Amino acid sequence: MSGWRASIAATLLALTLWQLLVWSTGVARFILPPPALVFETIWKDRALLAEHAAITMAEVLIGLALGALLGFVSAIGLAFSPTARALVRPILVFSQSVPVFALAPILTLWLGFGMWSKITMALIIIYFPVTSSFFDALMRTNRDWIGMARVMGAAPWRIMWRIRVPAALPGFGSGLRLAAVYAPIGAIIGEWVGASRGLGYLMLLANGRAKTDLMFAALIVLATLTILLHAGVNKLCEKTLDRNF
Repeated sequence: MSGWRASIAATLLALTLWQLLVWSTGVARFILPPPALVFETIWKDRALLAEHAAITMAEVLIGLALGALLGFVSAIGLAFSPTARALVRPILVFSQSVPVFALAPILTLWLGFGMWSKITMALIIIYFPVTSSFFDALMRTNRDWIGMARVMGAAPWRIMWRIRVPAALPGFGSGLRLAAVYAPIGAIIGEWVGASRGLGYLMLLANGRAKTDLMFAALIVLATLTILLHAGVNKLCEKTLDRNF
């Protein structure tokens, strides 16, 4: 509860500073609209915002689920096989050196303007954090546990599933928390490059028509959904993953 109170206090402080900036500078509304106008737009265009937000969140949730699953499997494969580590890890590191914006037009060309190019963007942007966090946790498993299991004749695959994976689940949870924040970024970038629906598309449309209040409204809706997604993933991790082995 204290965390929620701190978040509410921080939000009120940010809104107050925003309003003071508008008052003190006298900036035009089409450059920086006051908070009251933005929230009025959110209420007035709530149906439009909800329609586009549903598309973006569907892309985010599917990308998050696929990225988490792929990261989970990849981390286990890397931890299980030294050959896989030697071959795949350099590729993973190289993939992170390519700017995400550079991949978005290529994915749009290959996968089209539909949801799958945005889902793939979300998947790509979260895959490395999930894989890296879970892999590091797998490699830090208590060596005494592993040694005891080997003395008792446990097979490598049984050691992986019965000891290393359960002990590394908090690391997987850390990766999921990062993924919950990063996944909307991938979806929005994909919508900026090429889309006909979604909050990213709505932002570009509002910007092109000088409807800055609608653009800020879409941004606030996106930020709110991202915070709720992170809070939900964090709660899920606390209940299911962050337990002492």
